[in-house]
Amino acid sequence: MTQSVWNRLEKIQQESGCQSIGEVARMMLSGEQINCFYKDVSLNAPMEEMALIRKELKAIGINVNQQTKFFHMSKSEAQRTFFMLKTAQLYKQVGGKVEELLNIINRLAEKWLHVS
Repeated sequence: MTQSVWNRLEKIQQESGCQSIGEVARMMLSGEQINCFYKDVSLNAPMEEMALIRKELKAIGINVNQQTKFFHMSKSEAQRTFFMLKTAQLYKQVGGKVEELLNIINRLAEKWLHVS
């Protein structure tokens, strides 16, 4: 086997689910399909942004739940108004995060779906 053939088999092994070069060779000789997996590094930044936004939305959701609990435990109308206003502020934050997500999704759609 030449070095170039070995390199080609090694590359296929690294890109596929095959555990060894021998497995790649057996699959090729028996005519089985070899599925290769490619990672698009251009998606790293948008995926990190979306993961961060998800984390922030989860934290906001926890805060909304806490504010709702405090609202229901409140004795006076002033306390209820305070917790209602705090919860309204949190919902405004959610709107902003959803906007960010939609912008990311639109950028991805333009790139991958050729949507204009």
